[in-house]
Amino acid sequence: MHTVKIGTRGSKLALSQTQQITEILSAIGGFDAELVTIKTDGDVLTGPLSQMGGTGVFAVELRTALLDSRVDVAVHSLKDLPTAAVPGLSLAAVPMRGDSRDALCARDGLTLAQLPQGATVGTGSPRRAAQLLAARPDLAIVDIRGNVDTRLARVPGLPGNASDDVVPGKTADLDAVVLAAAGLTRIGRIDTVTEFLENDVMLPAPGQGALALECRTEDTSLASVLGQALNALDDQDTRLAITAERALLARLEAGCSAPVGAFAFRNGSSLFLEAVVCSLDGVRSLRLKEVTEELSIVGATLLGIELAEGLLAGGAADLADLAGSAK
Repeated sequence: MHTVKIGTRGSKLALSQTQQITEILSAIGGFDAELVTIKTDGDVLTGPLSQMGGTGVFAVELRTALLDSRVDVAVHSLKDLPTAAVPGLSLAAVPMRGDSRDALCARDGLTLAQLPQGATVGTGSPRRAAQLLAARPDLAIVDIRGNVDTRLARVPGLPGNASDDVVPGKTADLDAVVLAAAGLTRIGRIDTVTEFLENDVMLPAPGQGALALECRTEDTSLASVLGQALNALDDQDTRLAITAERALLARLEAGCSAPVGAFAFRNGSSLFLEAVVCSLDGVRSLRLKEVTEELSIVGATLLGIELAEGLLAGGAADLADLAGSAK
């Protein structure tokens, strides 16, 4: 078959994770694969992510490239993929999930509990900010943007930091930043982590730690070499988990700036889902759990919907603006 073109954003993290996927797909399918970099609005705009169209700003150009046949597969960080389906495109593969947790990267090896009173902690995520404030109301949350290395450079003394990594006009001015553990692992910066934030402290974004391989629906057929390779890469337990998480997000109609965390996992014959909705200041929160024995896409979807209904019945919409920004 022709060379398979695999589309990705141009960030260091996106290129790293897509290169890994490209090599695996090529090995499974026995075809040549080419990595194609697509510039997205999310990589160009500099304002807060929650105010510039939501996570969809990272996906729209990749999806357009698929529909225009400029690429055959698009690799997304699943948490950046809007829940709304696009006609003609399918979520063809969800590889085995990486670490779903958030990670604290702090100066002097400090943990969240050890940060001094009023410490400055950087994050661009209202979800992370709200849960940080719920755990430590005294913290000063600083909104930050930029790639992983740029964010890490805001914290003095972290392994691998160099002075020229600092954003122009900025200095290493923060006590800590919070980032996704999976992303730090994928670019080789996991040594900067001073504490992994467990789910009882901070529930991750729906889909965090997972990748999504999207392609044209016509190319998902198992009669095609590409379709077979994508099917082989798909991890059923991960797909069930992210299906439940994304169904919850869709039912809540929650946008990028909504402080919503969710995590699902399979244990034996059961699929568990836990979710939280917080007020932006972290003062109030609502956290619920559900479980199903129906280990199917339909069962996972219903699990997400049922937990979302419980959150809404408990007043989740009064805690925060769930719509936030575009999904």
